[in-house]
Amino acid sequence: MKKNFKLKVNDQYEFQFTADDLKSLDLVKTGTDSFHLLENNQTYHIDFSSKDFYGKSYGVKVNNANYAVTIANPLDLLIDEMGFALGASARVSSIEAPMPGLILEVSVSEGQEVKEGDALLILEAMKMENVITSPREGTIKSITVKQGEAVEKKHVLITFE
Repeated sequence: MKKNFKLKVNDQYEFQFTADDLKSLDLVKTGTDSFHLLENNQTYHIDFSSKDFYGKSYGVKVNNANYAVTIANPLDLLIDEMGFALGASARVSSIEAPMPGLILEVSVSEGQEVKEGDALLILEAMKMENVITSPREGTIKSITVKQGEAVEKKHVLITFE
């Protein structure tokens, strides 16, 4: 299986390439964050002006022209292909129990405004307390559980408006 990558430049241009394509480049490291590339008898001087490894975004200067570059690796491409792309959490309309357990605490009420990451409730499962947080901003439409109630996996706990 070939490892495919997608390079996006200035949120405008997209390029697909494989690990083999990278290996075939005539690329020489000339400094800590700089490279020299020879491609089709053209020379390119490449400098990385900024790097966000975890965000997979880079500021790249090629022959004194600045570009914003993001790189999607094979896992990112698979996640996108399966429909689990970033931002998908904004479409969540309800929270289901990820496993059977006991509701220890409900931290919100119906009609309450919540932000992404706010604690909604605590579910005890397998002798561990699991804080269930909000996947998005929104308003709580309904809460279908109460403190002390046992729930099964996939039981709808909270719905959003």
